[in-house]
Parts: sequence; C-alpha cells; structure tokens
Amino acid sequence: MLTLSLLRHAKSSWDDASLEDFDRPLSERGENAAPRMGAYMAAQGLAPELVLCSPAVRARQTLDLVLPHLGAGPTVVYEDRFYLAAPSVMLARVRKIEAKVRHVLIVGHDPGMQGLALELAGSGDAEALRSLGRKFPTGALAVIRFNARDWSRIGPAKGRLELFATPKTLA
Repeated sequence: MLTLSLLRHAKSSWDDASLEDFDRPLSERGENAAPRMGAYMAAQGLAPELVLCSPAVRARQTLDLVLPHLGAGPTVVYEDRFYLAAPSVMLARVRKIEAKVRHVLIVGHDPGMQGLALELAGSGDAEALRSLGRKFPTGALAVIRFNARDWSRIGPAKGRLELFATPKTLA
C-alpha cells in the first residue's frame, strides 16, 4: 500500500506588491492554519518518509510549520519544477520514487494540486470527492492511497481518496 498526501500551501499574503509571486510569505491566517494541519496529520497517523516541496517561500514556510508534527523527520527535497507545477510534472516525479518509500507528502500550489488529486482519486468517500472537486483551498490536505507496491504503477483513477481536510473543517 502506498500513500500520497497532497498539501496545498497555507494562505499567503498579498500585502507587499513589490514581491514576486515566488517570494510571497504566509499571511497571519496561513501561519495559524499550517501548524493546525500538521497536528491533524499527526492525529491521523500520517507520517511521510519523503516530502517533495515547491521552493516558493509560502510552500517552504508551510512545510516548516507542519514538519514539527511529523515525527521521525522525513527526508525533504525542494523540487524547482513543483513551483506552480502541472499535475503531469508532479506525477512524473512521484513515479520515480523508490519502492521502499511508502508515504510521500507533496507541498505545492493550485491548480496543480487539485488537478493531481482529482486525476488520481478513482474512488473514496463521496462527500470528500465532491468537496475536492469544488475547491482545494489553501492549507487543505488530500490523502490518496494506492493498492500498489511500486510508485511507477500509480496513475489516473487508481487511488482511493482516504480524506480531504481543510483549515475550516479543523477550526
């Protein structure tokens, strides 16, 4: 069984118009939501061994606030290609992960995160699938499980959406 967790960066700030999109930090709301999601992940027993993270400031800050909740300390890789990545880019990278890694967390951006989750989740809780189809809000988490032993075998509609949580549902 393989688990792919998709975490969209928490709410970012638009206060400083001089910043490039890549350099936008988290807003106060995002700084509050990210550790709550980290605590939720821990309570759900989610312990990724590998984290693939966009190098954008808001994604890195989100991960920094989530990591203390993830236990044994997963390996973290910042993937330049994950900044505003299309689902196909993320999926191609995930398919190259070694089979010994059983749980991967991606921290990234929309619309790629929602697109990837919708592409991979062929089944799951009906309400969670509907919610995911409507919107993948900032700070939201989708967890998809695959009945596979090798990441190269995951693909469209082969996963089961186990949970979809948003900061609002945790408040």
